[in-house]
Amino acid sequence: MFIDDRDRGQLVRGPALRGAGSAGGGSALTAVALALPRLIGLGRFKTSRALIVGGLLLAVIVFLALTAGMLYPGDPRDMVGPANLWPGVDPRFPLGTDMMGRDMAAAMAHSASISLIVGVAATAVALIVGVTFGALAGYCGGVVDDILMRISELFQTMPGLLFTIIIVVILGPSIASITFAIGITSWPQIARLVRAEALRVRQLDFVLAAVAMGMSPARVILRHVLPNSLAPVVVAASILVAQAILSDASLSFLGLGDPNVMSWGSMVGAGRPMLRTAWYMTALPGGAIFLTVMSFMLIGNGLNDLFNPRTSVE
Repeated sequence: MFIDDRDRGQLVRGPALRGAGSAGGGSALTAVALALPRLIGLGRFKTSRALIVGGLLLAVIVFLALTAGMLYPGDPRDMVGPANLWPGVDPRFPLGTDMMGRDMAAAMAHSASISLIVGVAATAVALIVGVTFGALAGYCGGVVDDILMRISELFQTMPGLLFTIIIVVILGPSIASITFAIGITSWPQIARLVRAEALRVRQLDFVLAAVAMGMSPARVILRHVLPNSLAPVVVAASILVAQAILSDASLSFLGLGDPNVMSWGSMVGAGRPMLRTAWYMTALPGGAIFLTVMSFMLIGNGLNDLFNPRTSVE
């Protein structure tokens, strides 16, 4: 989809069909060295504003999540000051306190790691299931394709958030159950994307040559089909992380988050009764959710520009 077939043939067909110690090995390595920068689009990395802005924004959020324990040691759920203290009133609490006297800044910092962990872990679950199903369905075809795609359609017939809520209610609210529920309801879109790429890649010459050489189907999928099908998946994965963070915030807002940790969604839900008199209790965590989701969306758009040679970056 995003990688030119001629370049793909240079990268994959050369190492697969030439002997490691033959004279052709040097030319294959030369072809890889010459084609790789253009394939990856390294020359356009610096001009992708979306990727740069999204990466910088995400770096700040990750830094805050990693240093939360040093900046704000202790339990963020502890009552450390007067209740309903507005931001800027007391220098000890730059973002104010909530209705229970808990430090909003400490809660915001500690909640960042929870949202990132759930988003990345849920995306990993979706990728493992989706890439496996999509690669098998696209390469094998026939009955295998029909069965796996019917399973995918079964998951897609139910609204994603409702399906996630049902799973969390059954398993009980915890970080592990929320991660599993979001991931297991998000894999069909990844599976269909990988399947479409696998259907295209399996017809290319270097894959047909590998099959003619007697390479096993599993080896063909792992060495040739998957590596040449994952470029659009990387873009979709960044978008999926943003969707997972939103789903986690929605569950926490509805009271289905892990009761043992604080999250941005639970902070929005807790501050809802105070919306008229202390709107900052919902605005601050809501803004954090917005910025985090926006960073992953920008990264996804930037990666699309990076991997797609037909997209010109101004």
